[in-house]
Amino acid sequence: MPRQANPVVETLAGAVRGLRDRTGERYRALPYAAAPTGAGRFAPPAPHPGWSGVRDGTRPSPTAPQPARDFGRLDMTTYFGPGWVPGGEYLTVDVHTPATGGRRPVMVFVHGGGFVAGSNRAALYDGSAFARDGVVLVTVNYRLGIPGFLDLAGAPPNRGLLDLLAALGWVRDTIAVFGGDPGNVTVFGQSAGATLVGALLATPRAKGLFRRAIVQSGNGTGAFTPEQAQRVTAAAAAALGVEPTAEAFAPIPDERLLTVLPALTGLDLRTGTATDPLSGLSPFSLVLSVQPADALAEGPAADIDLLIGTNTQEGHLYLVPQGDLESTTQADVLAVATRAYADPKTVLAALRAARPDATPGELRSAVLGQVLFEAGTTRMARAHARISGGRTHLYSFGYPSAALDGRLGAAHTVELPFVFDLADEPWLHGDADLLGPAPAPAGLAARVHGAWVAFARAGDPGWAPFDPQRPTVEILGEEEAG
Repeated sequence: MPRQANPVVETLAGAVRGLRDRTGERYRALPYAAAPTGAGRFAPPAPHPGWSGVRDGTRPSPTAPQPARDFGRLDMTTYFGPGWVPGGEYLTVDVHTPATGGRRPVMVFVHGGGFVAGSNRAALYDGSAFARDGVVLVTVNYRLGIPGFLDLAGAPPNRGLLDLLAALGWVRDTIAVFGGDPGNVTVFGQSAGATLVGALLATPRAKGLFRRAIVQSGNGTGAFTPEQAQRVTAAAAAALGVEPTAEAFAPIPDERLLTVLPALTGLDLRTGTATDPLSGLSPFSLVLSVQPADALAEGPAADIDLLIGTNTQEGHLYLVPQGDLESTTQADVLAVATRAYADPKTVLAALRAARPDATPGELRSAVLGQVLFEAGTTRMARAHARISGGRTHLYSFGYPSAALDGRLGAAHTVELPFVFDLADEPWLHGDADLLGPAPAPAGLAARVHGAWVAFARAGDPGWAPFDPQRPTVEILGEEEAG
């Protein structure tokens, strides 16, 4: 008997029709919460009312309101996706499953984009390789920017994080009908998505929602203090000419909320007790009194297997495409360090001593990488290792992209094609594309993707756990650099 061309699955909210391909079945635009419109944009995620009949799960959903992102000479559309695709019902997930029968490991991916952009529609997040290898992949959309993360009186903080909790609740309650095991869920994310995953580890409400976590180039110390968040809120309210309350923001359309984002760029968020954990690159982050890396004991972290790491030249993404790696001056290096460190001159002196041949641009990149990703990653890895009993695995990804005349290097985001086993795709291989014109090294994608899958299955990526007394870091890709 021929296989059904368009499979239909019955969920708690209603029936949904998907598409079958050579790697399994795809179900798109599945709502895990009600559409966040009007005042609902500043409220906790509400249950979706469900539907009658068979829902079309063959087309992608709208995306969260977001500005266009420009990375100079580097084409980042494969990372950010189509940008803002208007429509109220964007609190959705896509599911790519090998088949709807059985109980397979589940991986839930949280996209990056500086807390202001991105969606699960990005080409880099295609789940074919995961489904091919017996994993059910779920990719999540969540609220961004002002609706997701602006701290407003009368609204719960960190609404984008609340969305992820709701999505994980949906996975717990629903993923079995898609062939997934709700008792074996790995949540993983990159960049802002990784920072959100780190926050889940320290969130009491997240207990029981997942068994493992992967943090790719996140920041366990990247949250704003309430005082810092209020500076952003005051600036946004002033730009809009309204009071800094959820009630005042509720009638403002999304289009207008986006127009004020440039006014929030470059705010001085340094306070008497905190530096800017994002070095001015985004006016939005989590808002917490205690950094996730310092609050792991409050959440499920002690019971969670953790795979965590960074790329070796993270900061290059923010300098090379714009030509700033070459044009950076010593004054620029001091300026970025001053945002990030209480004693920037001492930090820079140590960095120069360690890298005596580094150009000002390379030093600036190193500062950005350390502040945005490396320091918070190390702090979280050490904290998790202390409380989890050897369930922490650390990696460093060092394959240098050949993009932009070979200068992009092992920059932020370069590991993603290898995690999703897409590194041979032609659309990643022009000079302005993420991996540049050179072919991907043979076997690296299989190694990286295979480690992620193995970790999701059983908590072991294939190398020794991290021990703070004898740090073990798995090097991925540096041997391919020559």
